[in-house]
Amino acid sequence: MFQLDKTIVSEEIIENDFVCNLSACKGACCVDGDSGAPLEEHETEILVDIYRDVKPFLRPEGIAAIEEQGAFVKGEDGEWETTLINNSECAYAVYSENNTAKCGIEEAYNQGAVSWKKPVSCHLYPIRVREYTELTAVNYHKWQICDPACALGEELKVPVYKFVKEALIRKFGEIWYSKLEQIALEHSK
Repeated sequence: MFQLDKTIVSEEIIENDFVCNLSACKGACCVDGDSGAPLEEHETEILVDIYRDVKPFLRPEGIAAIEEQGAFVKGEDGEWETTLINNSECAYAVYSENNTAKCGIEEAYNQGAVSWKKPVSCHLYPIRVREYTELTAVNYHKWQICDPACALGEELKVPVYKFVKEALIRKFGEIWYSKLEQIALEHSK
């Protein structure tokens, strides 16, 4: 671990490689697991505000879950998260013709219906961020369903932090990311 401004960062994000391989995993991260995607407090308001514009991009099951439970829920750990369908897949998950799960919010964003891409926790994955009183922890989350992404990242030689560059800049800013790049360069020597 190393400290970068007000973050504590795991070396794993610069030592491990990762590139999503949707053809192999079929978007399992949107379907598997026992909770929805973590949400920041301000993101709950965004989900409520954009729901009407995102709704046409969602599946009937997702719409039903959101309209019954809300645009977001409080998880068992007391944190905000995306709504689930039958305690399984994310209510915002949609499927392509080849049965790959994708984000309905991101589809709406790509079509110009909304200006918000998706929850930052989804954008950052496989990095997980945990806010504490004084610092923010930035960790690599290893999940077996992402083994194909690790293999592809290794083949292409793309470290985790480079794969999620846009999301890290979105979360922490360009200056923070530039400092991270410098640390990664020195770490590789």
